[in-house]
Amino acid sequence: MSTVTSGTGQVAPAAPATPANLPLRKRPIDIFFLVIFSLFVVTCIISDAIPTLGIPQTATTTNILAQWNYTYSSQYDPLYQAEPLWLRFITGTSAFVYLPFYVLLIVCLVKGFNWIQLFAVIYATMIISLTAIPIFGVEFFGPVGERTPHPIIFLLYNGPYVLVPLLLLIRMRKPLPFTRRF
Repeated sequence: MSTVTSGTGQVAPAAPATPANLPLRKRPIDIFFLVIFSLFVVTCIISDAIPTLGIPQTATTTNILAQWNYTYSSQYDPLYQAEPLWLRFITGTSAFVYLPFYVLLIVCLVKGFNWIQLFAVIYATMIISLTAIPIFGVEFFGPVGERTPHPIIFLLYNGPYVLVPLLLLIRMRKPLPFTRRF
């Protein structure tokens, strides 16, 4: 298809049409992301908001979310239980930056808004470099009092928070991510 340019009368090729987005049902990886990031919204509220807001995580607290955090950290995650200041910055970023992003990402996945691609790449890069490296580094190679006593269980709980963003980064590798299955 071609068009005639005004003024010159010359024929110019028409701009290629943007491919249509696939419906969500034809993008199974995005359905997977919908489920996982919906769960991440909940876990941000439970796991990240509590230490960020300074709510005590003890066995005797009356806050049920803080009790859940204490039960997990007292058995599997002494770093999380110690609540160093730098970790509170990371949990704060998760609770107040990543959580709104998760909600926005869920909407964009459902609606097929391709403009989320850049923000998804930024998010995934931040998670991997600013969260996973320092936390996993301390949990596996840090001081004995902050190292996890149960690496496999720690990875079962925390691995998805690195693997899913990595998968999202791969998903968003090319322009117009919702025009293709993966």
